[in-house]
Amino acid sequence: LESAVSLSRKSDLRALLFNYFDISAEASKICSHLLRSINQLQSNYQLVKQVLDTIDDHSPEQLGFIVPELRELISLNNPLSGLNQQDFIRIHDKYSSVLQHLKAKRKRIARKIKLIKCFNKASGACVTTACGVVAVAALVLAAAHTVVALTMGPALFTMPLQPLRKKLLKISAVKCGFLRKVGEQLDVAAKGTYILNRDFDTMSRLVVRLHDEIEHTKAMIQFFLDRREDKYSWQILKELKKKDFGFRKQVEELEEHVYLCLVTINRARVL
Repeated sequence: LESAVSLSRKSDLRALLFNYFDISAEASKICSHLLRSINQLQSNYQLVKQVLDTIDDHSPEQLGFIVPELRELISLNNPLSGLNQQDFIRIHDKYSSVLQHLKAKRKRIARKIKLIKCFNKASGACVTTACGVVAVAALVLAAAHTVVALTMGPALFTMPLQPLRKKLLKISAVKCGFLRKVGEQLDVAAKGTYILNRDFDTMSRLVVRLHDEIEHTKAMIQFFLDRREDKYSWQILKELKKKDFGFRKQVEELEEHVYLCLVTINRARVL
């Protein structure tokens, strides 16, 4: 963008593209931070899984073994607590704003192309009309004076109208080609912005759901520790063990979504 000849320093298109790249870079940082949180979550989850896998009875010996482990688990911070939902909201708002500007710019370029095509048609009609005027003028001259017609007629018919029209058409074609290329790039940017906006909305919901699930698990473990002498409280740990597969799938779904979001960001930036 710094070395782009076609985009002037004061170009609103240039400013728009700069803004687009800045936002996508910010989105990439949020995704990277989220991946680090997921890695920490997976590490914590392995500890939870190891404890839950040992649950087969509720003997005093086993109780003495797992209670310290469970206390350590609930003392761990929720890795997703460090993610500020305001970051997702801010990215969503910025992408929405850029998307509206990209669409508006695309419409303006489409109108310019349409005007150029109308101009080309009008210029063709003007040249045809001019040729007709020349022909009428030649006939009038011929009727007025034969000698004048013979001397002026050829000059009138050789007026450089067609070369002028060809030159105008060539300039218009170059201009249209440039505008179409810019329009295609704007379409790609708008499509990428729309997809990323939707991706961040989905990612935000997944983070909230998984965060709440972790807090709920810690609360259930705390409930068991408070009533561990009650044999029915062991049912809580067994329920957590049953939910193991669903929780793991939620983590994998979030991780996959983050990676896909990063791929989309990079692909859109390259295009």
